[in-house]
Amino acid sequence: MKIAFLTPEYPHPKIKNAAGIGTSIFNLASELIRNKEHVTVFVYAQDKDEEFDDNGINIVKIALKKYRILGWLLYRKHIERIINTHIFKSKIELLEAPDWTGITAFMKLKCPIVIRLHGSDAYFCHLEQRKQKWKNYWFEKLGLKEADSIISVSQFTAIKTKELFNIKSNIKIIHNGIDVEKFTRSERNLIEANSILYFGSIIRKKGVLELASIFNEVINNNPKASLTLVGKDVIDILEKKSTKILFKDKLTEEAKINISFVEEVSYNEIQKYISKACVIVLPSFAEAFPMTWLEAMAMGKALVTSNIGWATELMIDGNTGYIVSPINHKKYAQRIVELLDNSQLNKQFGENAYIQIKENFSKEIIYKKNIKYYKSIIGSK
Repeated sequence: MKIAFLTPEYPHPKIKNAAGIGTSIFNLASELIRNKEHVTVFVYAQDKDEEFDDNGINIVKIALKKYRILGWLLYRKHIERIINTHIFKSKIELLEAPDWTGITAFMKLKCPIVIRLHGSDAYFCHLEQRKQKWKNYWFEKLGLKEADSIISVSQFTAIKTKELFNIKSNIKIIHNGIDVEKFTRSERNLIEANSILYFGSIIRKKGVLELASIFNEVINNNPKASLTLVGKDVIDILEKKSTKILFKDKLTEEAKINISFVEEVSYNEIQKYISKACVIVLPSFAEAFPMTWLEAMAMGKALVTSNIGWATELMIDGNTGYIVSPINHKKYAQRIVELLDNSQLNKQFGENAYIQIKENFSKEIIYKKNIKYYKSIIGSK
């Protein structure tokens, strides 16, 4: 099979953006290549046009272009021409794209289009209870309407998306997968006592501001606890200030002493921080099926996460960790302290988390589901 992906991000040094969508594509593409399939990844909004090989995956960077008028349409048509050239040249049989801002709207591609729901702008605006730009909703609705098929990374995201866009057709659920050989269980002797780790963007929708209040409660119960936040600081969408500054403003004087921030680190380097952490905290309000959760669980870590929607499709409360509403600061903090203080429970939750990933979300298992579905789409054309 010859499969292509269209994405604004991908984890490679030559590409400027890398986050959850890019990581999930990388995991799937790598497994497709390992199974002798052909993969092309088109990465748009880049610094320059460039094509190169990445361990068997053909990467095509598409430079961002500016136009005096109708840039949203003309750039899409520019991407369309590049992709269609490769479809003809490489005999690409199917292209997959994310739902975010409806990048495939107005594109006429010469192969079937699959849209994978990683979370549209409409979806995240709904979860965060903020207003969406009408243009983005229009693009996303059109992109979904014109797709040959739709896949969602979680049941929760599929249900919400169907409601938001009044979709009548079926949506296939295929969760994200992870390379359990790359994100391996860390040695227990590497763990730093009383250490808590958050990794991901420093942004309101990830529950970071709630985490400040939660950590204040943790310090009240365990003054030795420390919290490290690894990720890019983002300007807050409501207050138009640095989220990092807003976070610090919420901390007590006692809590401030035990906080540290680390700017973005590479995809490989994040494992060092996960390895050292005693407890991973991921109190997000808005996700689809987060790669950060998969990564921490694959490394055998006990988690305290949010309890929203997608959480129960991955986490098992009281087994792989705890799921708690981030708004309930006292209870969330209580669960963290419990896992800091009880090393046996912490270890058991970590083992359970690893087994959950290995048995249900390894990239080999997820690959088989994807390839079966891809074949059904190509075979029907």
